[in-house]
Amino acid sequence: MRAITVVPGDPSSAGLSELAEPQAGPGDLLVEPLLLGICGTDREIVNAGHGEAPEGEERLVLGHELLARVRTAPDGSGAREGDLVAGIVRRPDPEPCACCARGEWDMCRNGRYTERGIKGRHGFGAEVVALESDFAIRVDPELGDLGVLTEPASILAKAWEQIERIGGRACSEHRRALITGAGPIGLLAALMGAQRGLEVHVLDRDEEGIKPELVRDLGAAYQTGSVAELAERTEPDIVVECTGVAQLVIDAMQHNAPGAVVCLTGVAAQRTLSIDVGALNNEVVLENDVVFGSVNANARHFEQAAEALRKADRAWLGRLITRRVPLESWRDALDKREEDIKTVVEFPASARRDG
Repeated sequence: MRAITVVPGDPSSAGLSELAEPQAGPGDLLVEPLLLGICGTDREIVNAGHGEAPEGEERLVLGHELLARVRTAPDGSGAREGDLVAGIVRRPDPEPCACCARGEWDMCRNGRYTERGIKGRHGFGAEVVALESDFAIRVDPELGDLGVLTEPASILAKAWEQIERIGGRACSEHRRALITGAGPIGLLAALMGAQRGLEVHVLDRDEEGIKPELVRDLGAAYQTGSVAELAERTEPDIVVECTGVAQLVIDAMQHNAPGAVVCLTGVAAQRTLSIDVGALNNEVVLENDVVFGSVNANARHFEQAAEALRKADRAWLGRLITRRVPLESWRDALDKREEDIKTVVEFPASARRDG
């Protein structure tokens, strides 16, 4: 079978490799990927900024945003041949920390977790994948190809769960959300904010095109300009920062309503920035703000994501997938184009999805 592989640390090594088909272990499903979403993490791994092969191996099979069809399923797995599934990415520690032991492996305390296609465990970018049944999430068949959005949506499901837990400390109801960035993570954050009945504002740079249209079709407000200007007008009491741009991170922390909850979901490329730390501290302290980071997701968040996608408008979701690339040309999916929102790699098995 063909698989997308790379030697972490060597960008020139990325390519399609011929590998033996995996053998299903006890409780494993054998699945045939249909679509594989591509994100910034994949680009970082290929460009030698991230990634770790399984112990004792040189190459890593890439891919963590999976939509697949079940080929075989063991008795008692809860899955059947033909089911659509997404795959959970992270696996708990071999000797679990307190969080991993409770199934909260997204909150791992000691860093000994592994992640499919990222850290110490092969990913889903192969024509056949062995997927542990406990880490397979069933996708509503009516979603079809849109189920490939389950993994990125799980990141936002976790973020919103944490926002609501923290928000419960406050004496006033949070009603206005600011989302910075209108990429796939920002748009899915906006979707879930709209599903909660919030007044949602999305800030991005594009003056026209698909991003403003998608935001407005959610019933949300699309904004350009600065966080400071927008916050002065709208006073957001929830901020979800989805870009990792250093200045936007600081602005999100500094410009919001009193008692705001600020969730940071982006990973910053720029590591240094000159700021007035004292002024930032005073803003957070004197307004009783909460700022927290959120990454990865556990099984509960994948289930929440699947439900959010199931309730969403299918036509709207379909517009998030702006480019499909065949497996043979998978490297083209790494190129970030101006008009891209979500790019996916399409596997030959997808031609069999209708029979």
